[in-house]
Amino acid sequence: MNINERIEALREVMRREHLSAFIFPSTDPHQGEYVPDHWKGREFISGFNGSAGTAVVTLKSAALWTDSRYFLAAEEQLKGTEYQLMKLKIEGTPTIAEWIGRECGPGAEVGVDGMVNSANSVKGLIADLRKQGGITVRTNLDPLSQIWRNRPAVPEDKVEIYPMEYSGEAAHDKIARIRKALRELHADGMLMSALDDIAWTLNLRGSDVHCNPVFVSYLLISSKDVTIYINKVKLKPDVLAYLSAEGVGVAPYEDVKKGLKDYFEYNILLDPDEVNYTLYKTVGREIVEAESPVKRLKTIKNEREIAGFKSAMLKDGIAMVKFLKWLKPAVEAGGQTEMSVDEKLTSLRAEQPLFRGLSFDTIAGYQAHGAIVHYEATPATDAPLKAEGLLLLDSGGQYLDGTTDITRTIALGPLTDEQRHVYTLVLKGHIQIELCKFPSGSSGTQIDILARKDMWREGLNYLHGTGHGVGTYLNVHEGPHQFRMEWKPAPLVAGMTITDEPGVYLTDKFGVRIENTLLITPYMETEFGRFLQFEPLTLCPIDKAPIVIDMLTQEEILWLDNYHQKVFETLSPHLENDDVEWLREACSPIL
Repeated sequence: MNINERIEALREVMRREHLSAFIFPSTDPHQGEYVPDHWKGREFISGFNGSAGTAVVTLKSAALWTDSRYFLAAEEQLKGTEYQLMKLKIEGTPTIAEWIGRECGPGAEVGVDGMVNSANSVKGLIADLRKQGGITVRTNLDPLSQIWRNRPAVPEDKVEIYPMEYSGEAAHDKIARIRKALRELHADGMLMSALDDIAWTLNLRGSDVHCNPVFVSYLLISSKDVTIYINKVKLKPDVLAYLSAEGVGVAPYEDVKKGLKDYFEYNILLDPDEVNYTLYKTVGREIVEAESPVKRLKTIKNEREIAGFKSAMLKDGIAMVKFLKWLKPAVEAGGQTEMSVDEKLTSLRAEQPLFRGLSFDTIAGYQAHGAIVHYEATPATDAPLKAEGLLLLDSGGQYLDGTTDITRTIALGPLTDEQRHVYTLVLKGHIQIELCKFPSGSSGTQIDILARKDMWREGLNYLHGTGHGVGTYLNVHEGPHQFRMEWKPAPLVAGMTITDEPGVYLTDKFGVRIENTLLITPYMETEFGRFLQFEPLTLCPIDKAPIVIDMLTQEEILWLDNYHQKVFETLSPHLENDDVEWLREACSPIL
C-alpha cells in the first residue's frame, strides 16, 4: 500500500471503532528516540522517517508535526500525500490538540496507543483535548496490528556482556547506587523503561536499535529483588549465568504487566516521561512520579569510561585524518558523491580496533543539502561533489570503549564571501562554548547563548540544540543535560560528556556546523564555589580555509592554535609519513 492507501485503511478501522482521529508518535514502549522497526508506526502511516515527529489522521485530513531539523526533509517526503506539515516552534503553528479540535469538533473521541505514548504525554493530551469541547481519549487500541501487513517482528538479537575493563563498575554496585538514590526520593523501587539506562545498569549491550547498542527489555527494581523482563531467546547461557551472579532474575518481556501488578512494596518510582501510559495505569501501588535517577548517574563517567572515550576519540581521529587527506584530491579527480564519501569514511573507521558500527547514519550534505539539518543522502538525492563550495559532514562511530560524534564543514574549493562569513560566525560560536568557565551545577541553557550571540547580532540563528550528552558505547544522544535555548534545568557537573555543535543553515544555499565532543572537568575552586571547564575529546583538524581571520578575536585564534597543537601531538605518533605531513599543515598556526 502507498501512504494514502494506508491512511484509508486506518480510517476504516477508525470508523469501526467510532474514532474521529488517531495520533502516532515517534516512540516505542520505551520512549526511545530511535526505535526498532516494529514500532516505526509514524513512519509507516506517513512516510516521514525523521527521528522526531507526530502524525495525526482524522476521518477527513492528516497532519505531521516536526521540528526545524526536518522541515525540508519532511516537505519532500510528504509530497503526494494528504499530510499538511506543521512546523514546531514557528509562529502560527497550531498544537496537536488545537488542530484536532478544529478538525473534529466537540465531543469527538481520539485514539492513541497507550503502549507507545508516555504517561505524561497522554495525561497532557487528555487535559488539552478536554479544553477543545470535551474531546475524549482512548488508549487501548493499536490499529497498526490490523493494517500493517508484514510488520517487522520485535528483534530477537542476542545480548552480550559489556566487560568491566570498559564499564568500570559492576552491575550490582550500580544497582546499590540506584537503590540509594531511590531512598533519597522516598521510593521503595522503580520500573526502568529506557533501554540505554537498562544497558548501562546491567553492563549489557545489544543490537535491537539501529546504531544504538541496546536491547528491548524492562527492569524492575525493588528493595530486595531485581528482575529483567526480556525475551529469553536473547540470552545466551553465559549471559544468564552472569545475570544470576549479579542477583538479577529473568522473566518474559510480556510479563512486565504481571510484575507491576504483583509488586509488593509500598510505593514505586515511575518516570512519567519514560514509562508508557498503559504500564503506568497498571500499577496498583502508590506511584512516586520523578525523573529516573539512573539518567544522572549514567551521565557522570567514571575513570575507565573517560579513558575509553579518549581511546575511542583517538581511533576516530586517525580515521578522520586519513579521510580528510583523501577527500579533496578525490573530489578534484571526479566521481565522488555524498554517498561515496560516506562509504569511504565508514571503511576507514572500520579499520580501527574495537569498531562496532556507526553511532548514527552519516550526514553528508553538499552545498544546498547541507542546509537540511538531518539530511541523509539516498540514491535519488545523491549529489556529485565538485571542487567548490562546502561539504557538511556529521558522523560518528561506535567503538567498544566509547561513542564518537563529530561534525566538520569542509571547503572543497573556492567559496563565496557569504559562505566564509557564515562559517566564521559558526566557528566563533563553537570556540566561545569551549572557552567557557562556569559554576558547577549551571544549566546548559545559561551557556547556550555563547554559541549564538555573534549570529544574533546579524539576525541569524538555528533552532536545534547546541549540544547533547553522549553515552559510553551507548546512545549518541544522552540526557538530560544539554545546551539549548529553551530552559532545561539539568545541571552540568564534572565527568559529563556533551557536544558543542552550533550551525547556520541557509535554505537552498548551504549549511555550516562544527562539532566537538567535550568532557566537563574541574577548573578552580574559590570562595564562590567550584568552577568547571570543557576539555575537547574530539581529535580532528577544523578546516582553516574558510575562516575570515579578521572576524576572530585573539583569544579565539589562540584557542584554535592550541586545539590544533593538541590534535597534532596526539594523533601524529599513530600516523604514517604522508598523513603526518598533511596533519602538520592542517594543524599549523592560523597566522
